[in-house]
Amino acid sequence: MMSTPLRGLPAFTDATSFRAFRSHPSQWLPIALEIARSHGLDIAAPHVFVTGTNLVVGLGDKLILKIFPPMLHAQFVSERGSLMQLKGHLDLPIPEIVAEGTRDGWPYLVITRLTGTLGSEVWPQLPEDQKERLLRQIGETIARVQHVPLGPLVNVEPRWNDLMRLQMQGCKARHTRLGLAPKFLKGLDDLLRDAENLIPMDAPPVFLVGEYIPENFLLACDDGQWSLAGLFDFGDVLAGWRDYDLLGPSAFMAAGRPGRVRSLLEGFGYEKLDYSLKRRLMALMLLHRASDLDSHICIDGWQEQADNLVELQELIWAG
Repeated sequence: MMSTPLRGLPAFTDATSFRAFRSHPSQWLPIALEIARSHGLDIAAPHVFVTGTNLVVGLGDKLILKIFPPMLHAQFVSERGSLMQLKGHLDLPIPEIVAEGTRDGWPYLVITRLTGTLGSEVWPQLPEDQKERLLRQIGETIARVQHVPLGPLVNVEPRWNDLMRLQMQGCKARHTRLGLAPKFLKGLDDLLRDAENLIPMDAPPVFLVGEYIPENFLLACDDGQWSLAGLFDFGDVLAGWRDYDLLGPSAFMAAGRPGRVRSLLEGFGYEKLDYSLKRRLMALMLLHRASDLDSHICIDGWQEQADNLVELQELIWAG
C-alpha cells in the first residue's frame, strides 16, 4: 500500500504567520522527519525545541536538524558560513555540519549536538566567583573568535557601515517607541554625536556573533568549577567592530558588578576601562540590532539609579 505524500512546507511573507506555524509542530514535524530519513538518520526519538527562531528538532542525543524559512535565508547563510569558517579554529566545541539541503525552498542543516548544561539554566544560581570566572572565559572566547579569518563572511549583509548609519538614523524613534524614559532620551543626540567619532566605521571588520548570551552557551562542571563547554547559534553573525560582541554579556550577565565587568573586559583584552570605552559601549548598546534597554539590562532598579545616559554607562560598566 502506497503512503500518502506529505504536503510541502508553505511560503510565508510575514514573521507572525511563520511563528504561528512553528508553534504547531504537528504541521511540520512529519516533514522534518522525512528530511532526516532521506539522509539515513535515526528518527526514533525526535525532540522539538520550542524556543528559537527556526524549526529545530533534536534527532536522538547526537544530531540537530535546523530548517530555515526562505524569509530567514540570511540566517542560514550566516549559520552555515560561520560553522565552516570556525571549524578547527577554536578550543571550545561548536556544532559541525553533517548534512545540508533544501526542501520546498527552505534550506536546512543537520548539525552535531553539543553536550553540556544550557547556560541560562545555571547562571542565576552560580556564586559570584564562578560568574567572574565564566565571564573571563567568555571574553577570551570572543577574542579568539574575532581572530578567525572571515573568509566569505566578510561580505555578509548588512555591512557594518550601513548598519551603524541605519541604526543611528532610527535610534531615537526606536527607543521612544520602546518606552525609554525621557531622562535617557534627552541625552541621545549628544551620545549619537559622540558615536560618530567613537565607533570605527571603516576599520578592518572582525567576526561578530552578535549574541553571547546564556541561552547560546553550554557549561560543564568539574570538581565544583564551571567552565564553558560549547557555543552555538550563529544565525546573526556580522562583520564589524569588535566591541559590539561585548554587549550581550555586559547587559545580560555582568549586571553592573565591577568584578564581573573587569573579568569580561580583561578576558577580552582590555586592561583599562576608561570613559571613552564606556561611552562607546553605551552607544553600541543603543544601536544594537536588538536593542531594548528595558528588556536587556539585568540590573534591578537601574531606571531609578541613573538620571542620564552618562550615569547609566557608569552603572552598567562599573569599575
